[in-house]
Amino acid sequence: MISIDPGAQSERDNYKLLIGSIIPRPIAFVTTKSQDGVLNGAPFSYFNIVSSNPPMISLSIQRSGGELKDTARNIRDLQEFVVHIVDEQNVRQVNETAAKLPPDHSEIEIAGLTPIESTKVSVPGVAEAKIRMECVLEQALELGGTDSDGCDFIIGRIVQFHIQEDLYENGRIDARRLAAVSRLAGNHYARIGDIFTIERPQ
Repeated sequence: MISIDPGAQSERDNYKLLIGSIIPRPIAFVTTKSQDGVLNGAPFSYFNIVSSNPPMISLSIQRSGGELKDTARNIRDLQEFVVHIVDEQNVRQVNETAAKLPPDHSEIEIAGLTPIESTKVSVPGVAEAKIRMECVLEQALELGGTDSDGCDFIIGRIVQFHIQEDLYENGRIDARRLAAVSRLAGNHYARIGDIFTIERPQ
């Protein structure tokens, strides 16, 4: 087995080890609104559940050159955002939103996504997602030392779920119909694939 000290190699080398090892990763497509009213959209695979009571999710948004990305800045400013689950039908459009654009350009327009009004937050979602979650900012943490770019760790509390009708039955989501995709390393993604069951011990 190879042993590697992360402190003895570059950030990029550590990044490659992380994204190649921690797979598959769910993808959040996040919409936010700037103070000038521009609707921003970006995908993030450093994304997961924090709690079910209350329902909360987390996003880790890496900084570039020590600067906040538009998504993190907008969340901090407005304290609202919408998280969408990326699936096989919308992944190509979502991928288009990963392009680096000036803050006054909307990735939603460029990707041809359809804004849809939210119920409890002022930030619109997009109609192409089968699941979207309206969130308010619970907490924002700045992580990483002064010798690194660091990241903005965002915890959002879900205040409204929107779920496509044919996915939802008896309070559960049909994973096959959702057809969520996950992020691997490089330009690679994965489908759900085979599903198997193991009974949990009592």
